[in-house]
Amino acid sequence: MAAAAAAAAGPVFWRRLLGLLPGRPGLAALLGRLSDRLGRNRDRRRRRSPWLLLAPLLSPAVPQVTSPPCSLCPEGVHRFQWIRNLVPEFGVSSSHVRVLSSPAEFFELMKVDCLESTLEKSLQAKSPSGLKVSILLDFTRGSRGRKNSRTMLLPLLQRFPEQVRVSLFHTPDLRGLLRLLIPERFNETIGLQHIKVYLFDNSVILSGANLSDSYFTNRQDRYVFLQDCPEIADFFTELVDAVGDVSLQLQGDDTVQVVEGMVHPYRGDRAAYCRAANKRVMDVINSARTRQQMLHTQTFHSDSLLAEEDTAVAGDQRPAPDTWIYPLIQMKPFEIQIDEIVTETLLTEAERGTTVYLTTGYFNLTQAYMDLVLGTRAEYQILLASPEVNGFFGAKGVAGAIPAAYVHIERQFYSEVCSLGQQERIQLQEYWRRGWTFHAKGLWLYLAGSSVPCLTLIGSPNFGYRSVHRDLEAQIAIVTESRALQQELHQEQEQLYLRSGVVSSATFEQPSRQVKLWVKMVTPLIKNFF
Repeated sequence: MAAAAAAAAGPVFWRRLLGLLPGRPGLAALLGRLSDRLGRNRDRRRRRSPWLLLAPLLSPAVPQVTSPPCSLCPEGVHRFQWIRNLVPEFGVSSSHVRVLSSPAEFFELMKVDCLESTLEKSLQAKSPSGLKVSILLDFTRGSRGRKNSRTMLLPLLQRFPEQVRVSLFHTPDLRGLLRLLIPERFNETIGLQHIKVYLFDNSVILSGANLSDSYFTNRQDRYVFLQDCPEIADFFTELVDAVGDVSLQLQGDDTVQVVEGMVHPYRGDRAAYCRAANKRVMDVINSARTRQQMLHTQTFHSDSLLAEEDTAVAGDQRPAPDTWIYPLIQMKPFEIQIDEIVTETLLTEAERGTTVYLTTGYFNLTQAYMDLVLGTRAEYQILLASPEVNGFFGAKGVAGAIPAAYVHIERQFYSEVCSLGQQERIQLQEYWRRGWTFHAKGLWLYLAGSSVPCLTLIGSPNFGYRSVHRDLEAQIAIVTESRALQQELHQEQEQLYLRSGVVSSATFEQPSRQVKLWVKMVTPLIKNFF
């Protein structure tokens, strides 16, 4: 376990080397720490080492499928089924997947189709008291200021204490003297509960969007609605409950308590807390994976034709899926790094002729992701926020310099692309829209020769250091063979990229791209915190 954890955290070269050191966890951990130090040092260099071009050869192989592809069922035909060795695989009909495109559409779906529909069903039920509401927030972000998420939810909690649960996740890394010294807002840089999932009965919305006003009006994000998908809804309900169990519980008097028998996140032993949290979350992932494997066997591999006929007569025969959903969880403080492993493998295996459209509102790729983009053979179209649509643009104090820090990081990356002669293969584009901000993240993968994507990643991760190492994140990989859904995803990608301009050397000569010397000096020191 220690070797695997250190391997996934370091650059691909070291992970390949660690693979040659089975049974040496101490050395593996040492090399992992060394790789992190080397990664930080490389950020200061203008040009990369020659071995960067060998990234595809030095990176790990695709996780091996534990059983041969199934020739009796649809799951045996798509090339990404190796992901099911890490997480549960949910096969659904593409008719249950709806891609949203705007904040207004997101608002209407949340308000009418989800909230109002759920409340109406509850009122019509014989026992309205059966309605349960579970809210998981971050402790530091949810407690910021005098009026905050905690104070907003207190009346609901006080009125319905048996039906409402409010859990506040507190990172185990913010403790002791550090917790006392770092002021509000800045303490959020240490680690957050960053998952954005909205559950209503058997339906799920995955997004990178919060529920503040701008996300319903003029802050562009991505959103996908999985309608009437009970197994997926059950999984994310259990995941939210699991993280809730290792979080602080808000009480009616605005105090917080730990769940009975749970280690306190910042007063208790950190290692003991993280072990307990790892077990709680991994139990959810592994249990769901086992359930889905059993369901797959029952659905496609029944030995009894009579049983199949009886099921069909009963009207319980499921249509063959054409779309597969894989939940990808990243909780590095708990040594859970599934999203990181899957993302790195997808980038590693992207072949010549493949096109990857990758977008993030905060362009600050990890060293491993950067190495793979620069060293592999696929074409990349990377969409990022122009300074004017960065969420920190115009902010007061130090936060107002954050857009300039992102410009500095962008310019460094663009310089490396040019120094390696990769301008034709890797293209940066900046999103701009008057009066809007940009918060979209994820990727679309187009196989060679295809005009539509067959896979997308959508959820909360930004592909940066914080997403990989500090925060709790979740997204889903959607793999589809449905031409209609592929076209929807393609239109979503096109709609975002149409509002962008291609980055060139002239871009950085513009007045808005001039970065002050102090920002350039400070950025390498703080880039892992935003």
